[in-house]
Amino acid sequence: MAATTTLDYDDLPALLTELTGDEKHDRSALSTLDVLWVLYDRVLRVDPRVTDDPERDRFLLSKGHGPAAYYAVLAAKGFLDVDRLAGFGAFDSPLGYHPDHLLIPGVEISSGSLGHGLPIAVGTSLGLEARRRERARVFCLVGDAELDEGSNWEAVQLAGRLGLGRLTAVVVDNHSSTYHWPGGIAARFELEGWSAARVDGRDHEALARALTTTGERPHAVVAEVER
Repeated sequence: MAATTTLDYDDLPALLTELTGDEKHDRSALSTLDVLWVLYDRVLRVDPRVTDDPERDRFLLSKGHGPAAYYAVLAAKGFLDVDRLAGFGAFDSPLGYHPDHLLIPGVEISSGSLGHGLPIAVGTSLGLEARRRERARVFCLVGDAELDEGSNWEAVQLAGRLGLGRLTAVVVDNHSSTYHWPGGIAARFELEGWSAARVDGRDHEALARALTTTGERPHAVVAEVER
């Protein structure tokens, strides 16, 4: 199922047009496109030829209800054949409306139910520490509206208290949250012991700088985009 070549950022619009299913969640997917590209192109230590490398970085797409951009980036980076994209959402396609880690190489978790990814990322970080995988980092992408789920904030609090420095939460903020947060999302993470940065979610250089920040505390990158 793995592809043999990789493509460029400019190829992504054409790849997205191949995804013709009824539930693309276009706005949700497109808000994550640049973040996903920068992660896979410039940040993550992952290899489509060895998707089970124990020293690999782990990327968890908690915002799994809009996976079209994720599939396009995975195809561009050689994790799956481009020809698979046209079957998005079909009965016999591995590319469902929510990503399935049992069906798609390189996908770490099955997701789509909001509020699950960040708690799993905390557990993954603890597991890597227990196994002394010193190089492996954990990145979890959530949406701003997804942060309305209380399970996320339990995970944020625990990660801050434990000082999980290998963990980075990437919050794609397209201003769709119901409740918002006084002082902003970044301030809330900082209150719980995280470092945090706010960046333009379409600025690849700014994203790359923020996503490669490391330290002894967990790190949150709030990527702001228009809806």
